[in-house]
Amino acid sequence: MKPTSIGIIREGKNPPDKRVPLTPDQCVELKRLFPEISVTVQSSAVRAIKDSEYINKGVEVSDDVSHCDVLIGVKEVNIEDLIPNKKYMFFSHTFKEQPYNRKLLKAILERKIQLIDYEVLKDKNENRIIGFGRYAGIVGCYNGFLAYGKKHGLYTIKSAHECEDRIELEQEIKKIDLPANTKIVATGFGRVGNGAREIFKSTGIREVSPEEFLNQEFNEPVFTHLKAKDYYARADGKPFDRNAFFESGEGHVSTFDRYLKVANMYVACHYWDASSPFIFTRDDLKQDGIKTSVVADISCDIDGPVASTLRPSTIAAPHYGYHPATESEVDFMREDAIGVMAVDNLPCELPKDASEDFGDELISKIFPALFGEDPDRIIARASETNLKGELTEEFSYLESYISEND
Repeated sequence: MKPTSIGIIREGKNPPDKRVPLTPDQCVELKRLFPEISVTVQSSAVRAIKDSEYINKGVEVSDDVSHCDVLIGVKEVNIEDLIPNKKYMFFSHTFKEQPYNRKLLKAILERKIQLIDYEVLKDKNENRIIGFGRYAGIVGCYNGFLAYGKKHGLYTIKSAHECEDRIELEQEIKKIDLPANTKIVATGFGRVGNGAREIFKSTGIREVSPEEFLNQEFNEPVFTHLKAKDYYARADGKPFDRNAFFESGEGHVSTFDRYLKVANMYVACHYWDASSPFIFTRDDLKQDGIKTSVVADISCDIDGPVASTLRPSTIAAPHYGYHPATESEVDFMREDAIGVMAVDNLPCELPKDASEDFGDELISKIFPALFGEDPDRIIARASETNLKGELTEEFSYLESYISEND
């Protein structure tokens, strides 16, 4: 392997993102695993991990990373900060043709940059292999409990971003005190859903089956975690086929409204495809007997499958109210409002822990392919552009996207 230099770039988005792709200890581990690699960390005043922490581990810190071959960050890089003829790794939010980042992709092409997008790094079976989803689930589920305690005056816990780390957050969880027969329903597994399950496990709340959840009363708080077959059905009445559903949700209907009538809180961790019906609609929320008073929408598809999610909320103001009768936003504490938590940058609330988790995945799953053999073309298939200033074959469909006028 030829000598390669990595630059960890400072995050330039506003509001600031305090996460990093590699912690100081991970930089040390990277150099142990790949002795030919050098690491330079661009100095930053906003990171959760201070420059001095890198320096204390023997990692070079500098304002200038222009000498580096590969530049890695977290969020989109500001156009003015892009260095021509380099390899970059970050979440670009362009592969779905997001209009707000069209100029960014154009600039990347103009500067002959190879963009390796974290969001499309996949294994040979086309499964995503890196992301912050686990901590989105952890923080989002915790925030759901925060919202429920606040709305019903049951207990008070710190906001996740006020916790120093996961350890302190776990201490706050011990303060959660729910009434007997409180019922919580969750949808979605994967990274996000399994992250949420870590919080359910920490609370000690008992898990029950969907059938028990719908039909039984309990003398303790319980939750159920639904698979797609538990809240979707075929419109023609034939048996549910999971593979067919995930290929296309057309011809299916949602049966989730029955959970709205028994669940006190809903934690949404699903991935939703536009071909599928909404999980619940605004009309569903107008039915008599709706019991759900808090929705923690971690998936945060705006004006989409979770009808109460009118907009994203923020870390500083994570909650708002949804009024079913008027279909409008109201005060979170109104008695006739459903409380909504829809923060769309949840991992930023625990930046140190989320960064460590992400860096571990980079080192174990991505860097061997980036710096060594890549028989499954992990890097090639995640490169939207090449160093010639061209879209790669896999992303040639973006040609019309970048040709549009801004």
